[in-house]
Amino acid sequence: MILTRHWDDDGPRWALDGYYMPRAFKLEMLMQVPAANLQEVLYRLSTGQEADGHILAPIEPNQEVWASGVTYLRSREARKAESERGDIYDDVYDAERPELFFKAIGWRVVGDEGTVGIRSDSAWNVPEPELVLLINNQMEIVGYTAGNDMSSRDIEGSNPLYLPQAKVYERSCAIGRGIKISPEGEISSIDIRLTIYRAGSCVFDAETNTAQMKRTLKELVAYLGKSMSFPYGVFLMTGTGIVPDEDFTLLEGDEVRVRVGEIQLTNRVITIPDKTRLTR
Repeated sequence: MILTRHWDDDGPRWALDGYYMPRAFKLEMLMQVPAANLQEVLYRLSTGQEADGHILAPIEPNQEVWASGVTYLRSREARKAESERGDIYDDVYDAERPELFFKAIGWRVVGDEGTVGIRSDSAWNVPEPELVLLINNQMEIVGYTAGNDMSSRDIEGSNPLYLPQAKVYERSCAIGRGIKISPEGEISSIDIRLTIYRAGSCVFDAETNTAQMKRTLKELVAYLGKSMSFPYGVFLMTGTGIVPDEDFTLLEGDEVRVRVGEIQLTNRVITIPDKTRLTR
């Protein structure tokens, strides 16, 4: 079962396996349904009307996206290489408590075929392909999608306290194309691939698998839910196991393709201008 969100003549509308749901259907309402009953509820709601609207990011405006860091060995090594304080990444990789941070609110999230951004004040920018979990308001994992956690490596590398600026800016978060509704046990080993094209030629191509993660998905979700509630459900990026080498940076016009399981996500890269300069 795959949920997609579309734009038709009357606004956004959800579809299940290519067929529209009732217009009143909201993902945030579905996130109040226990995981054990989710598939049955969805089957009952399909209208049988074929979906043909433009694909949107599969998230609603008030839903949140959070992210995990340093959950793969490759991520730990890359962070150590870029930072003057590399030992802190060893510490968090081995610590009981994972790194978690807020990434985006729903209305800021980019969907499939949308444009992702690189910061105008950064010279070292990379995509981070990630498994993104969909979690209901009872903190149960109910599905997954593909994600791109855009990152400015030089900003975080200069000082770890700059992580919010390196990670959270216009068009820094992309998810989609759809959401695979899956019982938690089916998300234990998912292939992830990142391919980057520049001027029509492939300049980077790598794969990993979520089995390479240091932490379990349940562990990440459990920590996200400590002293926090998500009445509309929440999306959680689970970290990246693919980081391009230190001599690579994204350029405007690059095409980034992420595949997580059977979910594809393709985005073109643009430079985000400095808004303060525009208003002077």
